[in-house]
Amino acid sequence: MTEYGRGSGSQPWHPEDPLYGDQGYSGQQYAPQHQPQQQSQPPYGQQQPYPGQPGQQQYGWDPSQNAGGPAPYGAADPGAAYTGQPSGTYTTGGGPSEYYEYDTGTTGYPQQQAPYVGEQHTGQHEQVPPAPAPAQPAEEKISLFDDPDPVDAPPAAPADDDEPAPREEGGSRRDRRGKGKGREKKNKRRSGTACLVVATLLVGVVGGGGYLAYDYWQTHYGAAPDYEGQGSGEVQVEIPKNSSLTKMGEVLQKAGVVKSIGAFTEAAGKNPKGKSIQAGTYTLRKEMSGAAAVEMMTNTANFLTIAEGRRAVQIYAAIDEKLGLAAGTTKDVAEKQVKELGLPEWANTDPKIKNPLEGFLYPSQYSAGKGTKPEAILKQMVARAKENYAKQDLEGKARELGLKSPLQLITVASLVNAEGMTHDDFRKMARVVYNRLKPTNTETNGKLEFDSTYNYLKNQSKLDLSPKQIRAFDDPYNTYFYKGLPPGPIGNPGEQALKAAMDPEPGDWYYFVSINEKTTFTKNLQEHQKLVDEFNKSRKTS
Repeated sequence: MTEYGRGSGSQPWHPEDPLYGDQGYSGQQYAPQHQPQQQSQPPYGQQQPYPGQPGQQQYGWDPSQNAGGPAPYGAADPGAAYTGQPSGTYTTGGGPSEYYEYDTGTTGYPQQQAPYVGEQHTGQHEQVPPAPAPAQPAEEKISLFDDPDPVDAPPAAPADDDEPAPREEGGSRRDRRGKGKGREKKNKRRSGTACLVVATLLVGVVGGGGYLAYDYWQTHYGAAPDYEGQGSGEVQVEIPKNSSLTKMGEVLQKAGVVKSIGAFTEAAGKNPKGKSIQAGTYTLRKEMSGAAAVEMMTNTANFLTIAEGRRAVQIYAAIDEKLGLAAGTTKDVAEKQVKELGLPEWANTDPKIKNPLEGFLYPSQYSAGKGTKPEAILKQMVARAKENYAKQDLEGKARELGLKSPLQLITVASLVNAEGMTHDDFRKMARVVYNRLKPTNTETNGKLEFDSTYNYLKNQSKLDLSPKQIRAFDDPYNTYFYKGLPPGPIGNPGEQALKAAMDPEPGDWYYFVSINEKTTFTKNLQEHQKLVDEFNKSRKTS
């Protein structure tokens, strides 16, 4: 069935119209007092009404024609209304006509009017055209921001007048609805709320915009927040490798050294030494200006650099020299305060270890300015080693490689660092160590036979060693005399050597010879001896 739409507003309906009071087509003729109320199909675009009785073709009700109000004229059974109809409130203006106010803000029409259903079917498919309707103004939408008292609205009735204001022909919808005290107060309350909301939004927008503008200006054009002076106290900071100036600034700001990243980066950009700031451990002060921090970090007189692979005795001597102390001072401090320097629990597990700090004086750059104590530098080194070792699963990796403890893994790394010429050699050198430690090793019968271990126990660095003399020297660190690893590390390995020890390159090498800064690896003694002869020949001719 085709629905014909109607304009907004009520439409007069002549009582002599044969369809006056009809309930609409539902597929059959029925008495209104015995059937539930059926509603007309909503025009295109309106929401589907609540469902009626199952099994029948349903037609919805049009809120613009009968906004949830009383049943159409002629419905005699009030209990027949469907239960899904929205609830509303009936209000009377004290006059002869009743009005129904639906909770959406729209107002119903007089009870005697019925909705126009357009084409009606009576079984003979008879079409009855609608009566002509007078022109009506467009329906006025009511919103939160409506003025409760428009200029063109009629004046409100006096407070003591029980009769509603007469409806004028062609008046606005608001006129027809009737306007009492409750409506005025409700609209005024809405208008006041709207003003408050708008004012709050304006304040938020203006305030937020002002803050964003200020922040943008400070970020792009304003000077970075900065402290003044040289600061006070003492704090140690760790600058990671390959750190940019911004990353350094983040570390310093987090440690409380500088007030902002920008204060440091700006000062570093102005200082010609800014690019020479190296990774390492720095002893700085709290709340320093960016310029003071940069100056302290670029003054080489304040730092001590330890190269990878150095023995502990070499590091002790370097500290004494840097601090202007008598030779042996730092070594004495290390031996007396070894338990107070912060070594991990697994560090000293073998009583045969010559120096418990060996392997834990991490190679890096350290603060060593005037007045610095040796124990302070040693603590920095041990802390740096623990921090880096904690990043690795030393225990699990040691077990995977057939070693007994994390300390043995550090020992392998120290051997790799001592014997390898370059970082490219380290992974192959580690494989040589593990191949010689195998019980099935018949090339060296389980012995490492590294010259570096003999040189360590003798505190020397010689190349021309007598094989007969070495093999006859009884010492736990002599790998020509004893099978397996030495009791502890023979130096302080760097990051690359430790990684190589944990991830050796696959291969079956047992020997190696370094000639002209190049290391060649071989699988058997015959190949190795050829390289040794070549090495000795090159030394005689040079």
